[in-house]
Amino acid sequence: MTELEAQPESKPLNEPRSLVVLVDNDSSLKAFLEALKVNTAPIAIDAERASGFRYGQKAYLIQIGIIKQAIYLLDPTINFDSSTLSETIEQINQTPWLIHAASQDLVCLAEFGLRPTEIFDTELACRLLGLPKVSLGTITEHYLNLKLAKEHSAVDWSSRPLPKSWLDYAALDVDVLPDLHLAIAADLRANHKYDIALEEFAFLLEFQPKEPKVDRWRGTTGLHEFKEQRELTIVKHMWDAREALAIEKDVSPGRLIPDLSLIASVKAKPKSKSELAGLRSFTGRASRTYIDIWWEAYYKGSTTEKLVDLRPKQTGIPNHRNWPSKFPEANIRLQWCKLGMHQLASELNIPQENILAPDIIRALCFTPPELSVKSLEHALVAWKARSWQIDAVKEVLLESLSKRDLPPAETNEESPISSVPNPEV
Repeated sequence: MTELEAQPESKPLNEPRSLVVLVDNDSSLKAFLEALKVNTAPIAIDAERASGFRYGQKAYLIQIGIIKQAIYLLDPTINFDSSTLSETIEQINQTPWLIHAASQDLVCLAEFGLRPTEIFDTELACRLLGLPKVSLGTITEHYLNLKLAKEHSAVDWSSRPLPKSWLDYAALDVDVLPDLHLAIAADLRANHKYDIALEEFAFLLEFQPKEPKVDRWRGTTGLHEFKEQRELTIVKHMWDAREALAIEKDVSPGRLIPDLSLIASVKAKPKSKSELAGLRSFTGRASRTYIDIWWEAYYKGSTTEKLVDLRPKQTGIPNHRNWPSKFPEANIRLQWCKLGMHQLASELNIPQENILAPDIIRALCFTPPELSVKSLEHALVAWKARSWQIDAVKEVLLESLSKRDLPPAETNEESPISSVPNPEV
């Protein structure tokens, strides 16, 4: 289906088209297991987290659709019979999965032992097809002419009991996946990208989230306003105190005290606990309840002799924004790679970041391998590039890495290679 084809007006899809079964006791779990055992088709799977409410990214509802049977909503907060649960998990893992944006859910699903052996990711497939927007709602309208109801997208899925309207909403996310799978698979074949997609899906099975940054407190919104070590040190102490309390209470840190409130308290420079408590800018549901914790953190940050560094310690390659002045040869290579990848993305109708990750390109530009096809292929394999990616980029990169002068200014356009954050290599 192309962008130019006229499409009929989308029909609203407000309720699931299949039977919805809440799996919240041993009896319903056994019934679910029996349905899995006789199923021969892929299952549609999704998870709902309580982001913004609870600490971390734990799943509080797991939706599993069995084609032409029912949509089962598994409550992972229930202490099910261990043997039945173990058998259910094994059966789920052995069945091919249909999922949207797998990298968002694979980690939280793995916490319950759910790890696929075969996967079809509708979001990733649509990226490879060059669709400009790949949210589930958007591609459902694009391929199925159905408009998904999204009124419960920001609710607290950790609350119990879950209202029927929430359960219906959750079921919709897997209701459409089998139909999307058929339509998208056909589109991939028509565009000669099905084999590429299979390589990407196989790579997803090895997905691991990036290691969290050591100094996560440096991501506090508004931190850029501070230029002194003492101020940064106070922020770190208060951030650490908030993090510890958030873990203890299983509450999202921002719900205890928002970042901007934490920053405002440091800017105000209170002289006592009562002065901190009296700040109108110091808001948040836990700002007064745990005032002793906040003041202790503020005081320690104000008095400690161990100050934090003004800037984080450099890890990996230097930030590419400094290359023009500090590493001009690497910058020349990067600019040519940007240009070549921009042209390649246009030819393939695939986003640049899906053809090859920007951090790989920057690493190759900063420390290029020997300029030969064999050496470049070896380097790309070491970076876990897929075979289709290597075939697509090796000539472009080999030519770009050999350049000694900057490309003409008019062709040196911004691209995702230079706009994404500096990776940790």
